[in-house]
Parts: sequence; C-alpha cells; structure tokens
Amino acid sequence: MTTPDPGSDKAPSPGGTAAAPAGTFTLGGDLPVHRMGFGAMRITGDGIWGDPDDPDAARALLRRALELGVNFIDTADSYGPRVSERLIAEALHPYPDQLVVATKGGAARPGPSQWMLNGTPEHLKQACEESLLRLRLDTIDLYQLHAVDPNVPIAESVGALRDLQEQGKVRHIGLSNVNATQLEEARQIVEVVSVQNRYSLSDRGSEDVLTACEQHGIAFLPYFPLAAGRLTGGANEQIAAIARNHDATPGQIALAWLLQRSPNMIPIPGTSSGVHLEENVAAARLELSADEMAELNALR
Repeated sequence: MTTPDPGSDKAPSPGGTAAAPAGTFTLGGDLPVHRMGFGAMRITGDGIWGDPDDPDAARALLRRALELGVNFIDTADSYGPRVSERLIAEALHPYPDQLVVATKGGAARPGPSQWMLNGTPEHLKQACEESLLRLRLDTIDLYQLHAVDPNVPIAESVGALRDLQEQGKVRHIGLSNVNATQLEEARQIVEVVSVQNRYSLSDRGSEDVLTACEQHGIAFLPYFPLAAGRLTGGANEQIAAIARNHDATPGQIALAWLLQRSPNMIPIPGTSSGVHLEENVAAARLELSADEMAELNALR
C-alpha cells in the first residue's frame, strides 16, 4: 500500500533541496517523491498544441525543475500531442535515479484546444507503447488513465493497464478525472497508487475522492492547483492578506494550503515561465498557521 510520509527527508532529489520542505510521499510503496511536483502540460505550444515558441527554453525549464529538487514530473501523450514527452526525454534523459516521470493515456487530440477520450484497450496499449518510445523508457513508473471514456466500461480500460503492468511496461497505475465510485471500481481490479483530479482553493468538487485517497493511502495529484491563474493575482483579499503576512504571493499561499490540506497531496503546478517555476517551488517552505488554514478552509 502507498504510505504517506510527509515529514520524511529520505527521498533524494536529483539536484537541489528547494522542493524538500514539502515533505515526501511514497508512491506504490517504493517510489518516494517530494510533494512539490511539476506539471508539464504548458511547455507545449498555444492550445496545448505543437511545439513551444522556444523549445530550448522549455528544456532549460525542465532541467531547472530538477535543480530545485523536483523529482516528480507529470505529463501525457496528449500534451502537444506527443510534444511534452519528447521534450522531457530530450532535456532529462538519461534520467536521475530518483526522478519519477508519470504520463497518461486515453485522450486523443484532433486539434488545438480539442480533446477526445479514447479508453479502449487497443488505444491505451498502443499509446503506452508510443510513450515508452518517446520517453526512452523500458518501464513507465506511473501510467495513468487520462479520463474515463463514457463509451468504454472502466473495467476494460483499467484491465488494459493491468495487462501492461503484468508485461512489465508499467510499474504503477493511476487514474485521472474520476469520481469516488469509479475509483472504487478500479481498485477492485488493480492497485491504484494515485488519482489526479482538478482541485484547488476555489474548486473542491473532489473532496470525497480526496477522502477515499487518504483512507487507502493513495496519492492525490491536484491539477490546476492555482485555478488556471485565478488564484495568483490577489483578487481575493483574504488570500492576499495572508500572502502579505508571509511576504509571499497569493499563488504560493494556494500551493501551501494544498500541501497542508492533506499529507497525500502532491501539487503539480505547471508553467512555461522560469520565474513562476521558482515561485511555485518556493511555496514548499511556507508554513500556514492553524488560524490561516481555518480561514482558507472556509473560503468557497
């Protein structure tokens, strides 16, 4: 079973230690990662489509994340599509021993800003094979179902991931965009070590899923942890006031809240900006008081 160890310093980082104050979480019982990760969706072009304007800058951003102690990077074959995975391999392969690169399959991209689900076993198995090639891996440490395809029973999609695991192509299995019922159904088929759902100070629709993850020792990866930028500009005066108390930004307070909200939480803020990367990782050192947590918890 995956066990949270938020106070541990036993997860070595590929580089520096800026991410270390966030603590660690051990995925699947054997992959300890710092609880401040990096989401690699935004290193692609506009509309999450095509190459970025400056691929060299994107690769440098990935290397800087490792220098800051980030050792968990989340991506997907649909980011680009295929671009994010390729850039990760170009920038970071051969990977440091303690780096976990997680990817996802099950979403097809017909065009910019367009997404189509495909959870058929045939598609998932082919997608995994292609991700292995792009990432230059023999085994993907964490392979996640991008979302449940309403036209495919979840048991079939998860069963395909189980087959990949049994073949040694996938080490651990995760889910994304699932509800509590779907999580439980998947858990009857495989060990689920992570769930990636939308979650932030302003979007808590997955509270029941987070509770289930805590009960079963599953990592919870909140995507859009800054609500796609809505929590970073200081529009909410309560968040802005707490930020001023810590000489921090509202976005850093939003990330610190996630880290203290649950020991199972691994935020994966994404950015194409080196300045924002440094800012996000620095949130790992913030400690909110009980009163501040209570005030933020009451926000909706």
